Amino acid sequence: MTTKARLLLRCLNQGAWGLLLLVWAIFTILNPAFGTVDNLTNLLIQSSSTILLATGMTFVLLTGGVDLSIGAIMLVSAAVLGKLAVAGVSLPVILLLVLLTAVGFGVINGFLIAVLDVIPFVATLATLSIGRGLGLWLTNTHAIHLPGIYLTLGSQRIGGVPVPIIVALVCAVCAQLLISGTPFGRYLLATGFRRITAERVGIPTRRVLFTTYCLSGLFAGIGALVSLTQLGSVSPTFGLNREFTSIAAAVIGGTSLSGGRGTVIPGAILGALLIQSIENGLVIMNADPYLYPLAASAVILSAVLLDGLRTRMIAELQRRPIFHDHATE
Repeated sequence: MTTKARLLLRCLNQGAWGLLLLVWAIFTILNPAFGTVDNLTNLLIQSSSTILLATGMTFVLLTGGVDLSIGAIMLVSAAVLGKLAVAGVSLPVILLLVLLTAVGFGVINGFLIAVLDVIPFVATLATLSIGRGLGLWLTNTHAIHLPGIYLTLGSQRIGGVPVPIIVALVCAVCAQLLISGTPFGRYLLATGFRRITAERVGIPTRRVLFTTYCLSGLFAGIGALVSLTQLGSVSPTFGLNREFTSIAAAVIGGTSLSGGRGTVIPGAILGALLIQSIENGLVIMNADPYLYPLAASAVILSAVLLDGLRTRMIAELQRRPIFHDHATE
């Protein structure tokens, strides 16, 4: 690979930083209100749930799989919370049951994929349908308004930092440490890079896959809790299409759709901030709401194209030429 190609690959790997700064600059120029401290703080709060979802999706994508059910898991978890909150159940019990519900769906996904060898796309598409139907049944397709304590939790600050931001950052740091600093993380990357080879050297790939989808469910549940502390109610459309946003955020941040490569910090965080910045900027500009899905679609398409280009360039870089032509150096 030529020096120019290597430089292009490096730019692609760091492209999320440049795109984020470019988006911030453009929206600040168009409307100075975008660049204020209050709005940027609000943007970080809004991004917190997307960061959590993208974190869980990063684990899945690192194995070469995909989880289409996280939006449905969010809805079921939120519906369980709404029902229990209205019934007057104590907050600690509610939080525990919500997270158990989310992890339960992760267990189902993990069993289907790791034990029964169902293709991840098919398995999670099935649990998406089941989860969405169960969520609609629990809510009876009506909004459930939560007690004020949930909005109060979302507005709390610790050391001047909003709680949703702290939760997202703590989870992201723990996830990155798990990926980059533990045997599980090494097994995860090896499974995604080349599963057959990983199995031959003794890596328990089935256990890795099972754990990965459980983690994805857990982060979806935490993401649902963070979202509810900002919304204050559970709607039948809660979590709709969030799986695509999380995939886009992870891929924009450098995680490969083919597995074996990616990070939560800074990757998934940057991708989530970029997506939320575009949506936030459109709102401040009073853009037509019908443009929001188009903008989201453009981001997802860009993420896929960038990943394809990045993957091809890395494959070319790793390919060893038979003949070495000094004239090309």
